[in-house]
Order: sequence, then structure tokens, then C-alpha cells
Amino acid sequence: MAIRIGVHVRNPSLFILSHLDHLLDGIEVHRYADAGRTGELIAEGVIDFGGAGSTGSLVAQAARLPIAYAAVSAPRPGYGALLVARNGPVMTVTDLRYRPVSLRVGSWQTHFLAKVLADAGLSYQDIEPRPAASEARFWLRDGVVSGWVAEGAELVEAERSGHFARLSGTAGVIADRSVFLTRTSFAESNPEAVATVVRALREAGRWAREHPIMAARMTVEAVGGSVDSWATALRRLPWTLEPVTGAFVAEHRQAAGVLYDAGFLAARADVERAVVPSLNRIVAAELEEVAA
Repeated sequence: MAIRIGVHVRNPSLFILSHLDHLLDGIEVHRYADAGRTGELIAEGVIDFGGAGSTGSLVAQAARLPIAYAAVSAPRPGYGALLVARNGPVMTVTDLRYRPVSLRVGSWQTHFLAKVLADAGLSYQDIEPRPAASEARFWLRDGVVSGWVAEGAELVEAERSGHFARLSGTAGVIADRSVFLTRTSFAESNPEAVATVVRALREAGRWAREHPIMAARMTVEAVGGSVDSWATALRRLPWTLEPVTGAFVAEHRQAAGVLYDAGFLAARADVERAVVPSLNRIVAAELEEVAA
């Protein structure tokens, strides 16, 4: 039986895996554009395995969708940041009060921005979220927005331009992990199939780490940008996987609290409900074996 993985361009690990035919034995690829639908597609049985950020996985749990954690990426401290205009009116996080900030609403960026604001004594409700677009860097440069959460090649190019300053990176704020998900029933009945995907993801990560230019070319073909900027951005990723641990659960529980307090989650997410110990044992053994 083939396991169906969901692939969108916002998840680098699954995206790269989907282009490496030699790692896709027993794996079918289902491509879709809206990263926010990952939990829904898993629950509906359209896909069996997918990737989301901290926000997307918690939104699915708050909606009581039957999802389970399969594995997580290592923290990604250099992939995203909150930028402001250099020499502009915003010098500190508190200066963002009542101002528009561009971000990909519903992605890890929502969790990151909510945590940055909370740490400064503000609320997510104190700013005006502006859905991100390809024009975001120009909006910030021209004063249309006062802040911009950038990631990947866009962050690399923005910082190279000299027009922007980094108000906060993710390091020390959130872990910014990819969270890999499956259906609870699938985790319980087909744990070896899930472990097969985890193994393939780990090998895809190793390939990307060793071939950043080729990985960048794949990405440029899908989303545009320059090969050089994408290669720089992809080198900032750890390209390693970790099993679900108690430390991750505690970290994710804290994220759920941040998003609930920010008013982004309508209900508290029961993080422990997505833990399947029998799957975790198999995945942990798989990752330990591959690492060795």
C-alpha cells in the first residue's frame, strides 16, 4: 500500500522529497497550494502525511481534527525574522502598536509575531495583520506597512538590500519547527508506513544539505527568485528530523497558549491528544538507526 504525502512549496523538506524519485518508493505525492489545508486534507483522507508549522498544526488540533504527530524538524533559528524599515519610525516592538504588519496569517509567522508582541507586553490584537504578498518588501520600504515577517529567499534578499533592519529573529522566541502530521487512525494501523516517509524525509534532508544549489534550482522553478538567494536560505535550515518527545510537547503546549491568548485559536488545543506513543517508538528507532 502506498502512503500519500501532501506537498506544498511552504514545506521545504516535503517539497525536496517530492522531487527525488529514488526516495519515493511506496510513496505517492499529492500537491496542493494552500498550506493551511494540511490538517483538513489529512482528516479527510485525501493525504496520509503532511507538514505544517506550529500555527497550522495547532489550528487543526483546536478544531478537534483527528491528527497525530509523526516527527518534527530541528529548530530553524535563521529562516525567518521580523523586519522594519531602516531609519524608519519603528525602533522597538512596542512601536508596532496599532500599526499594520505584513505576515502569512495562519502560518508559523502568526505564532512568532504573537510571541514577539506578548514578550513586549503587547497583544496580537494590538497590531493590524496584513496578509503577506509578493509586494510586502515594497510595502515596508514605502511605509504602507510598518513591519514584515519575512522568510527564506525573501529574507535573504531584503537584508542584502540594506533597506531594512531586523527587529527580531526567531532564535530565543520560538523554535520554528516543521511539524509532520498523520491521521490518528493511520498512525495506529500503519506505523511502519509513516516511518517509511520519515526515513525518506531524513534522506531528502541529507541530499538538500549536500546539494544546496540543486535544491535551490528546484525551488526557483516552483516559486521564482534567484538561485543564489534560495541557496543561502536553504543552507540556514537544519535539514534534520527529531522524534516527538516530552520536550516538544511542552514547547507546543506553550505555543498553543500563546495563540489562544492572542485570540487566534477559538479553543485551547489539546496537544497530548495528538501524541501516539506506539508510533513515536517506531519513528524514534528509525531516526536513531538512520543517524547511526
